[in-house]
Amino acid sequence: MYRRERKSAVARMGAPAPAVARRLRSPAGRGSPYCGTMQLSDSFGRVGTDLRVSLTDRCNLRCSYCMPAEGLPWLTGPEVLTDDEVVRLVGVATGLLEVTEVRLTGGEPTLRAGLPALVARIAGLRPRPRISMTTNGLSLSRLAAPLAAAGLDRVNVSLDTVRPAAFSQITRRDRFDDVVAGLAAAATAGLAPVKVNAVLVRGVNDDEAPELLRWCLQRGYQLRFIEQMPLDAGHTWDASTMVTAPEILAGLERHFRLEPVVGRGSAPAELFAVDGGPARVGVIASVTAPFCGACNRVRLTADGQVRTCLFAREESDLRTALRAGASDDELARRWVTAMAGKKAGHGINDPAFVQPTRSMSAIGG
Repeated sequence: MYRRERKSAVARMGAPAPAVARRLRSPAGRGSPYCGTMQLSDSFGRVGTDLRVSLTDRCNLRCSYCMPAEGLPWLTGPEVLTDDEVVRLVGVATGLLEVTEVRLTGGEPTLRAGLPALVARIAGLRPRPRISMTTNGLSLSRLAAPLAAAGLDRVNVSLDTVRPAAFSQITRRDRFDDVVAGLAAAATAGLAPVKVNAVLVRGVNDDEAPELLRWCLQRGYQLRFIEQMPLDAGHTWDASTMVTAPEILAGLERHFRLEPVVGRGSAPAELFAVDGGPARVGVIASVTAPFCGACNRVRLTADGQVRTCLFAREESDLRTALRAGASDDELARRWVTAMAGKKAGHGINDPAFVQPTRSMSAIGG
């Protein structure tokens, strides 16, 4: 039976690697239209190869740990990047900055009009990135097949509970059946592996970890539990009320045999083989066991701002430069400069930590 060892704050943060050179050789044979590449390196030697692109800050759920029941002030149309601008910036990232993974996020990305066409344009870039999407699943029964045909490789679907009443309580919407249908449609369309992201909320679904895992195992979905993070719009997050990774694992171990899977790399989830495998379950312990030292992610908000971390207090504006006529090379250099200032860690457990102004829906997961 697995037991998590206690680690010091420094060890949990992850020891940063030595700094690496940012300039690389010309990408001969990669099919890139550019004459050379740069890496999104920071001063701790981490390299950003996984780009999270928010397509909208809007969402059609109102999850209690994310936003108020009445919603939030959304970005206006002119503030949001156009399809052409999204494709151009993603092309800069994949062609000049050696990004290999693109995750489409929101808000809820399926609210973006013409999403399959946008995915097809991203899939047509050379070199072609691997393309995934994080979604609440409400529209997947309609969109899964068109998105797969356009070039989407896989999906992560947020589902915190398999109890309809608890779903309505958490999301403030009676849409559980739509998510279930969306997950099935994603699997049928070949958007595999279909991953399920779950947040446990104390007093609502904190006893549901084993039930969630059984439900996902029966359907061939890969479950990932995520610790609730301080990214709510109301800034009411309290670490003392968060369901922690050790609690989640303890609940699972009462029903399953868990064995750690080696070779985590830069993945945010710590994986465990379930009852000897091959099935696995993941736990993303962003708060209690940070993995900042191996982070390879960078984010682009729906309004064209670069964020080097979910919890960054600063952003770097690419939209203004892009609309002012900046060249691809200039945009890439601005991006490199922004990434160079990435901090060693998010600092959630530091007494001086200040939650970012933007909430998760406005940042993009």
